[in-house]
Formats: sequence, structure tokens, C-alpha cells
Amino acid sequence: MSGEMKEITSRDVDFAKWYTDVCVKADLIDYSSVKGCMIIRPYGYAIWENIQKELDKRFKETGHENVYMPLFIPESLLNKEKDHVEGFAPEVAWVTHGGSEELTERLCVRPTSETLFCEHYANIVKSYRDLPKLYNQWCSVVRWEKTTRPFLRSREFLWQEGHTVHATKEEAMEETLKMLNVYGDFLEDILAIPVIRGKKTEKEKFAGAVDTYTVETMMYNGVALQSGTSHYFGDGFARAFNMTYLDRDNKLQYVHQTSWGMTTRVIGAMIMTHGDDHGLVLPPNIAPIKVVIVPIGKNEDAVLEKSYEIARTLKEKGIDVKVDDREKSPGFRFAENEMKGIPVRIEIGPRDLEKNVCVLHRRDTLEKKEVSLENVLEEVIQLLLEIQENMYLRAKSRRDSMIHRAKTKEEMASVIEEESGFVLAPWCGDKKCEEEIKEEFGITSRCIPLEDALTTDDCICCGRKGKFMVYWGKQY
Repeated sequence: MSGEMKEITSRDVDFAKWYTDVCVKADLIDYSSVKGCMIIRPYGYAIWENIQKELDKRFKETGHENVYMPLFIPESLLNKEKDHVEGFAPEVAWVTHGGSEELTERLCVRPTSETLFCEHYANIVKSYRDLPKLYNQWCSVVRWEKTTRPFLRSREFLWQEGHTVHATKEEAMEETLKMLNVYGDFLEDILAIPVIRGKKTEKEKFAGAVDTYTVETMMYNGVALQSGTSHYFGDGFARAFNMTYLDRDNKLQYVHQTSWGMTTRVIGAMIMTHGDDHGLVLPPNIAPIKVVIVPIGKNEDAVLEKSYEIARTLKEKGIDVKVDDREKSPGFRFAENEMKGIPVRIEIGPRDLEKNVCVLHRRDTLEKKEVSLENVLEEVIQLLLEIQENMYLRAKSRRDSMIHRAKTKEEMASVIEEESGFVLAPWCGDKKCEEEIKEEFGITSRCIPLEDALTTDDCICCGRKGKFMVYWGKQY
């Protein structure tokens, strides 16, 4: 990088350092005096706003309404569902005082809001006519993590949590899988991140859930990132919180419940899937700025005028654009806009103006091409589409090349020693085998795929007849 821009660590030299360099130098985050928490800067928050906007639209199209629950949960309420509270106990932050007075009952700062939704649903659902209730909440939650990293794991983070109740198991299961696919489609169509849709094992499922479904993504370095989950709760919470309704035969029944969530960690997923040694690479469908125009040449009024004319033309077509006319060298402005991952850069100088052309630079491949000023709108529209598609296909090709099959422990050991990525291997379904693999190889089960899950091969661990194919790998 030229000018005043500082180099970032190469991702192939130190991936973790590269990641934090990008988060800070692309102006996504800053650190604060609050240990384990981050400041999301305007550019980072603009990405989250676009994620919110796109997901919120999809939630509402599937019939969901937004609500807001309290930040605090009384300890007695949290303790109503045993498995749930045990799962979260190590990460819970407690409020013990209000002002100078000690509280008569501790208040938990929400790590998730299941219990509050349960209490609310128990109050408002009386009859089958009240069902289903399809609610979503946008908020922050607190989990007292020991090791933190921007976007991926922080003590406070932003997310959405959907909580729905239904009359039957069938309706709740349909909802669970529907929302899993909303997440999967969003990640692939908007963030250009290929996903594996699957079911978590009993050991890895959400505390209190009957079944947990996941969209698993693979980062550039082959490490897995759980990017969204959807849970079927059955009637376990309903029984603990007495969530009942009168059915059509006037008989009292327990509701069936779901929960699903996606967090700011998908920003981390996007960085680690697409970023390079120049910084961020943003898919056009999520980028806050899709096009940056860099006028070149000092005191060139005609160049500046043409730059703003192009910007107006693009804005009229709904394309987010900015003109970077700062008094900085072209090299500095090029490098900084590359660091921020802006999908398309338009370069225009006095000579270009004389020839009635400009230069289009695409961030994903760093390729340039000269185009006529008359055709710049059509060229930009087409280029944005090409970049979005290319980023997905490139990520998918890389992900697929890093999925390795193994049928024996020896094959698994060889893959883990020599390769990075996922290992697809048969498993008998026994938790002991799952724990043994984790202990021996330092990897966890990522998911049982929704498609082609069954196997007749022997379990990779114990040699007994296998039940499922499982994706195994290291995780963030």
C-alpha cells in the first residue's frame, strides 16, 4: 500500500493478526475501556444496518412481528428450565445492586430471552385462536466470555432472536426449518457465503432444545464458523412455564416452541471468507458503499464536475456511491477504499475526460478496464452483478476443495495433519465416540447434513455400524 496507509499482516502469515488488522484499519471497530467489548464504528454499523434491513424484510415476509423484551431477567425466572440455565450459567452476568441498595433477588443481564418470551406467551396465549405467535427481537445480549475477538466473540453483541409458539409439533418443526433456510439463503444470496445446512448432535445442541439446526460456514483458513441456528424446543419450556391453550375440542394442550438467532458474528464470517491482503472485500449486496469515484488531478474542475455527475446518475438508479475528492494522493485513496472493500472504484482524470472514458476497478479480482462515459451506468450495474456471483462461486469452490472424506481414524489423522477444512466421516451416534474424536484430534462435530445424512459405513471411531455422516472440524 502506498501513501500513508499502513501494511496489514498477510493472512497466510498470521490469520488471526490479519483479521484484527482488517477490523481496525477498515474502520469497522475500535477498542474501549470495557474489557471484552468493542465499539462498532459507523462503517461497521452501516454493514450491520444492511444486514438488519435484509433479514428484517425476510422475517416480515414470513409473517413475523418485532417486539422488545426487558434487558433483565429475575433469577427465579431463569431457573425455571433446568437444562437451559445450566447451559448458560458460566456466562451469565448478574446485577446485585440498584444504586446503593442490595436487590432482594439477583437480576441476570439477558444472555438470551427464552424465559421472558415464555412468561409473556403464558400470559397472552389462551386458545388455539391465539396461535401461532411469530415474534422476533432485535437487541444486544451479554455473555461473559473469557476469550474475545471482534465480531466473533465479545461480552456484549448485537443480534436478533426469533421466538415462536405453535399448536402442534408439525407446525413448529416447519417453522424451525423455514427459518434455517431463511438464514442459509441470506448468507448465500446476500453475503456470498456458501453454507452447509445441518442438524447439531445431542452434545452440541442448544441448552434446552429438542433439536438444533445450523448453517455452518468455512473461513479462508478452513476453520468453521457457526453462522446461524434454529431450534425446536418441543413442549419442554411450555411445561416449565405452563404455556397452555385450549384446542378446538376445548382440551388443554401445551404449545410447541421454536427459537432462532443470527448475530454480528456474520460480519466476521464475511471478513474471513472474502477478505485478502488489501483488506475487506464486500459483496455488493451488503456493501454500504457500492461504488467510489476517485477524481485524479489537482484543481481539475471539469474532472470533479464529471465525477459528481456520474455519482448523481448512479444514485438515481439506487446505487450507493460516494465521491472521494479528499486532498490525499490517488494512491492513498485507492488503498484506503480497497481496505474498506468497496466493490467498484471509478477512476477519472483529465486525460480520461479528453478521451471520454473512465477506468473501472473491481475489488474482488483487482482487475481494471476502461469504459466509455456514455456506458458507465450500464457497465457498473453489470459489474456489480458479476462481482456478487464471482465472490460466491469463488468461496464455494474454495470451501468444496477443503472438504475431505475419511472412513478410518488413520485417514482422519492424515487429513488433519496435512490439510485444513472439514472432514466428512461416518459416526455411530454415540456421544462417547464424539468426545473421543474431540479429545484425540481437537475437532468437534459441526453438523449432520440435512441431505445425504445416512450412512452404511462403519463409525470412524469405534468401528460399529455408522448411522450418520458428520462434518467435523475446528471452530471459532
